[in-house]
Amino acid sequence: MAETLRPDLCVIGAGSGGLSVAAGAVQMGASVVLVERGLMGGDCLNYGCVPSKALLAAGHVAETVRRGPEFGVEAGEPRVDFPAVQRHVRSVIEAIAPIDSQERFEGLGVTVIRANGTFTGPDELRAGDHVIRPRRFVIAAGSSPMVPPIEGLDAVPYFTNETIFENDAPLDHLVILGGGPIGLEMAQAHARLGCRITVVEMAAPLGKDDPELAAVVVETLQSEGIRILSGTRVTGARMGDGGRGIVVTGAGPEGEVVVHGSHLLVALGRKPNLDGLGLDAAGIKTTPRGIETDAGLRTSNRRAFAVGDIAGRQQFTHIAGYHAGIVIRRVLFRLPAKVDDSAVPWVTYTEPELAQVGLTEREAEAAGHKVRVVRWPFTHNDRAQAERATTGLVKVVTGKGGRVLGAGIAGRHAGELIQPWILMVAKRMKIGAMAGIIAPYPTLAEVNKRAAGDFYTAALFSNRTRRIVKLLAKLG
Repeated sequence: MAETLRPDLCVIGAGSGGLSVAAGAVQMGASVVLVERGLMGGDCLNYGCVPSKALLAAGHVAETVRRGPEFGVEAGEPRVDFPAVQRHVRSVIEAIAPIDSQERFEGLGVTVIRANGTFTGPDELRAGDHVIRPRRFVIAAGSSPMVPPIEGLDAVPYFTNETIFENDAPLDHLVILGGGPIGLEMAQAHARLGCRITVVEMAAPLGKDDPELAAVVVETLQSEGIRILSGTRVTGARMGDGGRGIVVTGAGPEGEVVVHGSHLLVALGRKPNLDGLGLDAAGIKTTPRGIETDAGLRTSNRRAFAVGDIAGRQQFTHIAGYHAGIVIRRVLFRLPAKVDDSAVPWVTYTEPELAQVGLTEREAEAAGHKVRVVRWPFTHNDRAQAERATTGLVKVVTGKGGRVLGAGIAGRHAGELIQPWILMVAKRMKIGAMAGIIAPYPTLAEVNKRAAGDFYTAALFSNRTRRIVKLLAKLG
């Protein structure tokens, strides 16, 4: 007979969002059951953020060795031990894994059930030998790689982000379908580790980002030998002659495209993990993007909330954590918390990095704002010159009265440099606040102050200012 559990909270999914809800709720005194059918830590720890950044770090080291002569340091072409690189990736996962482990959460007081959870009604979930009837549900089942119906693809071996980190063999020529953040991060990481790369993108690479900033990244990747086919729709895939390698066909701006490669990576976006949850039985409405929720992340079933990728909003780990905080406030404290998407940052971790928050220039104009844009290149930053990291640009979008509507940075450490702009967008601050700070010298962070200061340059050094200075001089 199945055991019936009646906790305050049943969390479905042990990825970033689910773990944040479970840890926060149990430490605040709620009883929590956590259901996970796969690996603890979810996509971020096992297939996404953590291994991809570890692989990028290895590629960065290899590129640093190549660039040694620029600094007067002779090293030669690095010898890449690819199995050792993957051991490095796995060791990073293993170092972080205890934080997300079943043992840690059980130590906090969470009941962890490692089984598939399926709703059998609006107030009941079955998971293994357990029936769970909580006061509230939180669905945090995440997302998976989307594999579209490309002709012949089902007969061709291919990687996704869930399998590429299992590969221990060096790759000769990796063809990547998709020029979004995942595709371009994997392109640069593997290229720097000695692999030839071709990226096939139906639209523009990094199409969700400001095109001026995206171009900085794309041009850098192309300068490193990465071939990027923009505006190319994939029409088919097949094995190469003699069953060796793969062939991808497509339709580009200049006609048919044929790409021969040794391996294939599909990085064409993600889909919510809706299957197998029994959401119909729970009366929970869905769309192709995920579970329908209100502004407070409540689903059409008043007992259930959804967080993270499956909630049909931005698919970022930090958004899952943000959602967790909203749900905890609503479920445990009955507070009227709701999602505010106006200051959501995102970063592509290529080199240079690309970070954005708030509205892009196009979005601000489309929203009817009277837009003024200020820019500052990394070439005018002394620290960037010292480190030969001058490829980069800060771009700030302002509205009425100089209020910061959005900001983007393409350049070294852009993910760190974007932080103060996140605060300014979130708090509806004016750009003068950034212009007035004291930035330590020499730091890359000076680019933010300089960009903000440029907002005032035209007025400060105008003929009117000169006349005022001369008048005041005559007064003694």
